Amino acid sequence: MTALVTPFRRIEGPSEPIIDEKAFSDLCEQQIQSGISGLVVCGTTGESPTLSDAEKERLFRLTVEIAHGRVLVIAGVGSNHTAHALLLGHQAKKAGVDGLLAVTPYYNRPTQEGLFAHYQSLVNVGLPTILYNVPGRTGCDLLPETMAKLCQFPEIVAVKEATGSVQRAQQIIGMLGDRLPVLSGDDAINFPLYCIGAMGCISVVSNLAPALVSKIWNLFSQSNISQAKELHISTLPLTNALFAQGESSPVPVKTALHLLGYMQSEVRLPLSPMKESSKQRLKETLLAQGLLP
Repeated sequence: MTALVTPFRRIEGPSEPIIDEKAFSDLCEQQIQSGISGLVVCGTTGESPTLSDAEKERLFRLTVEIAHGRVLVIAGVGSNHTAHALLLGHQAKKAGVDGLLAVTPYYNRPTQEGLFAHYQSLVNVGLPTILYNVPGRTGCDLLPETMAKLCQFPEIVAVKEATGSVQRAQQIIGMLGDRLPVLSGDDAINFPLYCIGAMGCISVVSNLAPALVSKIWNLFSQSNISQAKELHISTLPLTNALFAQGESSPVPVKTALHLLGYMQSEVRLPLSPMKESSKQRLKETLLAQGLLP
């Protein structure tokens, strides 16, 4: 599944760029045509902290309309206020999404008991819910033991594992087996996580190369392990360029999509444009990967 960016465009007047619905629709359609299994809208890569609730609701509805049942639509409803996450969840359900992606509450640094209670509230929305653990961004870590407790709720269906640790993914899989499928949330280790039992990924790179990311999973799932490994390794320069040191995701992937002509590279503050030195390295990588003419 693709963690979609939110394209913006500049118009005279407002200080912030507005959502470019045409570019967003085109991106979604390209993703579907390229063989992805799901669209994840309003997640971290979609700059969700800068989107208003009205903008999120519009994007939920627009994504459902575009997908038209062809792929899953997963709505990012992460918030560091449980009542707000619950509100977003109900909005997403009303819009017709297939499921929710809920990042751990950021900045507050809740205890494991607080994290359990947060997700216990979210299951009341009544939609399949993917836990999302990314301690490097949130400042808190959802432990495998807490995930195990949450598995008492049938609405909890998977975890997007983005600690960057193969060992952590092994702990989850060893403890919970098939009850809580692990989805890689770190493109650089998609293949290693597949090898220990992950059941797919929620990818940033697939914004740019959806067919390639899908092919790696398809090869692996069809037991073409060596080919999947070779293809995964070939994508690492692209992954590294999209997560360049000193740059904030999703700035590089939006810049790359702009270079390929899909959208403007606009981001909302506090994100800022990509540094020229990083942008030049990104261009070189896109050329080397055969993505940029």
